[in-house]
Amino acid sequence: MSPAPLDPPVALTPDGAHAASRQPLEGVIVLDLGQIYNAPYATFLMAMAGADVIKVEPRTGENLRGRTQASGAGAPFAMLNSNKRAITLDLRSDRGREIVLELADRADVFVENFRPGVTDRLGIGAEVVQARNPRLIYASGSGFGKTGPYRDFAAMDLTVQAIAGIMSVTGYPDRPPVKAGPALCDFFGGVHLYGAITTALYERERTGVGRAIEVSMFESVYPSLMSSLGLYFGSGGEAPTRTGNRHAGLAEAPYNVYPTSDGYVAIIGVSDQHWRSLAEVMGREDLADAPGWGTRRERVARMDDVDDVVSDFTARYARDELLELLRGARVPCAPVRDIGEVVTDEHLHERGMLQEFDHPDLGPITLPHSPLRYEGVEPIPLKPSPRLGEHNAEILRDMLGFGDEQIDELIAQEVL
Repeated sequence: MSPAPLDPPVALTPDGAHAASRQPLEGVIVLDLGQIYNAPYATFLMAMAGADVIKVEPRTGENLRGRTQASGAGAPFAMLNSNKRAITLDLRSDRGREIVLELADRADVFVENFRPGVTDRLGIGAEVVQARNPRLIYASGSGFGKTGPYRDFAAMDLTVQAIAGIMSVTGYPDRPPVKAGPALCDFFGGVHLYGAITTALYERERTGVGRAIEVSMFESVYPSLMSSLGLYFGSGGEAPTRTGNRHAGLAEAPYNVYPTSDGYVAIIGVSDQHWRSLAEVMGREDLADAPGWGTRRERVARMDDVDDVVSDFTARYARDELLELLRGARVPCAPVRDIGEVVTDEHLHERGMLQEFDHPDLGPITLPHSPLRYEGVEPIPLKPSPRLGEHNAEILRDMLGFGDEQIDELIAQEVL
């Protein structure tokens, strides 16, 4: 197949801005067979960059949609599936499989995060789909990848956190390991999957040919262990202990969460200047450059003493009063806030990352936008997550030219 011609360069204004305000993925068609968090977050980022994302679900809906039966559990589905269209198909039926393949013929990206081998058994694996559409990017997210001894292990965020070592370094040394609160592995995997997809799209613009790509949650989260890995290799291979709120590599002091009269504040001193500034705020100028205190190496060696001095100081103040003092002295710090405070955060709302939204099924809810911003275009307005099969007829008419009789027949056959 000869490469497709590249689009002409985008015209720029004299100040370097885009002359035409287009979203970067406008015109890209994505088939989203994702479920739960991993792949749906990658495709959410694509939708918020202008792609036409078509969510393909079983007739009963994907797993995350089913969580709406529990109180408040419908919010994640709404957050991850804004600005997508939805179609229901029975992929176990011959006709359902044929329709997916016909949609893939017209798509740019095919995204799935089933267990490795599932799409092959369904007859919609990369080899089959790309033989029909060589320009297609076939993107697979999984827990451990398509190869290797862990390939067929069940992969949920909790199990990947456990096997990846995250739990072993989370918590306090005298207590059992605990998981990180957020679903780190699912979303790290989703972000890397988005990066792989857009990288492959860039390559296709140069070659005219797509490729199959895969991203594993296990491999995506490993680099986040960097501080703990530094401690491991620096100790000659001794497994690092859990460090609570201290630096995972035990290489910074102060670095902890400290009490106030009405909450907690996180303080970190990356440089000796940070320590000197903090010492001045505390009224302990005598410790700023004192032997045993003036350098990071010295403070790390007496980490308990450092934390005692800082804690005695912070406990005298209310949280917000203390933050004002510390920020005035340019000491890196932040309040320990609960979820309610973050959901109403003025910074996130002013920047449009969080938006109040009246969802047709959930009512008033705060929904996230994409963290990715593209200069020269306004962020895409949020649209509510689709109801189950909401766009069945629309997608089949627009993309495949189906008429009403054909659509009614598919409903009667329980394909839709």
